[in-house]
Amino acid sequence: MLKTLFRYVLTVWAASVVVFTLLRIIPGDPAEIALGVTATPETLAAKRAQLGTDQPLWNQYWDWILGLLRGDFGISLTSGAQLSPIITDRMQVSLIVVSLSMLVAVIVAIPLGMWAALRNRHADGIIISAVVQVGIAVPSFLAAILLVSVFSVNLGWLPANGWVPPGYDFGGFFKRLVLPVGALAAVQAAISTRYVRSAVLEIISDDFLRTARAKGLTTTQALVRHGMRNAAIPVLTVLGMQLSTLVVGAVVIERVFTIPGLGSLLLDSVVNRDIIAVQTIVMLLVLFTLLVNMLVDVATLIIDPRLRKKA
Repeated sequence: MLKTLFRYVLTVWAASVVVFTLLRIIPGDPAEIALGVTATPETLAAKRAQLGTDQPLWNQYWDWILGLLRGDFGISLTSGAQLSPIITDRMQVSLIVVSLSMLVAVIVAIPLGMWAALRNRHADGIIISAVVQVGIAVPSFLAAILLVSVFSVNLGWLPANGWVPPGYDFGGFFKRLVLPVGALAAVQAAISTRYVRSAVLEIISDDFLRTARAKGLTTTQALVRHGMRNAAIPVLTVLGMQLSTLVVGAVVIERVFTIPGLGSLLLDSVVNRDIIAVQTIVMLLVLFTLLVNMLVDVATLIIDPRLRKKA
């Protein structure tokens, strides 16, 4: 466990160095970006001192890292406002969208994948597998456009875009969340269903399940009581990877549905060349991805204690 934790800490440090270095290679002076090309040398010098860009790169890096640890994300180059409350608010919106999308995908994928495996040679199992293949081939932004066309434009059941805080109007919040969550969850559910089906098919003919069936259990009962732990390890690994890719997919979905999340803020910051905001948001996304991977590794060790010797 200590080796695993040390490996992730080292990965976080390496990622921070890469993010900081790459954004410093991009041409342009942050002070000029913030003040414009008509700024005087005196105002530019004062702005560089405020942003800390007049310091050596090593000092800038450590100021940035220590600020992240304190929750101080710096000052936006475009608005001049503190980034910490802005990023925190946007992060909450993105977490709602991503977590609900993942929850819906898991709720759909696990029973559907198990059913497709148990009915592998029957018509319903073949149909599920075919639909899953189509779902995997459809990108999330195309799924979003199709859902908007059907449920917003043609049927008029749901709003096409926008965002309402849950504490302000829960009904409006729920209506505006259905389509973006559906677009993200549909693709992730298709991918997860395929892996659940493969994992179940891999263990369904194992000796311990045949023994359980010989003792009078049905195939479904034997799978639920004795096979789920073995099937859970590869599925859990894939779900962890899918959660990371879901964050990336949410960037596009937030733009399609005009959701004020972290992805929309990242795109706006890139367009406005707000380097301070970009490096902070990218680093937070890296931290989220590594945290998910670490939690998956820990959960895998809990499920299968035999892997602890290899950790």
